[in-house]
Amino acid sequence: MQVGVFVPINNNGWLISENAPQYMPSFDLNKEIALRAEKYGLDFLLSMIKLRGFGGKTEFWEYGLESFTLMAGLAAVTEKIKIYATCPTLVIPPAFAARMCNTIDSISHGRFGLNLITGWQRPEYSQMGLWPGDEHFRNRYQMLDEYAHILRELWAEGVSDFKGDYYRMEDCRVRPKPDGDMKIICAGSSDEGLAFSAKWADYAFCLGKGVNTPRAFSGNNERLAAATAKTGRDVSIFVLIMIIAAETDEEAMAKWKSYNDGVDVEAIAWLADQGAADKHNATTNVRQLAAPEGAVNINMGTLVGSYESVARMLDEMAEVPNTGGVLLTFDDFIEGVEKFGTRIQPLMKCRPGAA
Repeated sequence: MQVGVFVPINNNGWLISENAPQYMPSFDLNKEIALRAEKYGLDFLLSMIKLRGFGGKTEFWEYGLESFTLMAGLAAVTEKIKIYATCPTLVIPPAFAARMCNTIDSISHGRFGLNLITGWQRPEYSQMGLWPGDEHFRNRYQMLDEYAHILRELWAEGVSDFKGDYYRMEDCRVRPKPDGDMKIICAGSSDEGLAFSAKWADYAFCLGKGVNTPRAFSGNNERLAAATAKTGRDVSIFVLIMIIAAETDEEAMAKWKSYNDGVDVEAIAWLADQGAADKHNATTNVRQLAAPEGAVNINMGTLVGSYESVARMLDEMAEVPNTGGVLLTFDDFIEGVEKFGTRIQPLMKCRPGAA
């Protein structure tokens, strides 16, 4: 099972709590995390892109870096670990995205890949006059389908004349072509999102569910398997998980309780309001992200326990069919990656000799 780190490109990581570590994003912070992840044999780094935060007392995600440039920097200071940036497709035209990817492919010597997002939070784009209207909720995967077609064509051939409903290429040329095998990731877990991944992606991200319920995500694996049965492609699930670990189960659970006790209610309310805007996609992962009852860490699946307990639960996740890997977040990223490398990974049966 592959293991990646969802690097903290925005302030405070993924805990919307006054009691959680409070910090600003920086290249130096992410560089330290990247180098430790590479030291311990982790497989990949991925950064999201968020263009507007949720506010509240913690000003959650109000401070953020840009994904392509951050990952270009990390590509230059690492040697082996795979690097993924996230592309906000409403902001960056596909041919320009292809050229940016080719550049980081050159920097990384073939270690770069791309996470494609459609954009679901209206204020991120309306603040810049780039929101195409609420019909985007209905049309976003048709648009992304054309986007991915152009990317794949330019990476393979260096030229595209694609004509679609959303994009039109006129002898568009993007050269040199990448040296590496450019992987595409998509995080959509709606029926449309999984259909897109089955057609274009190499990996599909999904949210884990619940606290200490390591197999709860398996329904998404089954839905993706049904979608890939129609396309004949091999696409694996990467599961987004938060780890809260300590020497004992009790110590880890006390930290988790403290984070929940300090939840930033105002920021959660903003998230819930934005999540309700999409009336079209009943199966979208935004429904889980924005559910107010457990959103202290955006409702991602959470493993809370001793280092031994977390290792055991990660091994359980690896046993779910079609699970390609996990994408990890931590309450404290530098300490979290260090403890994962030295205390958790050595106990994992699914990661023999990883470091």
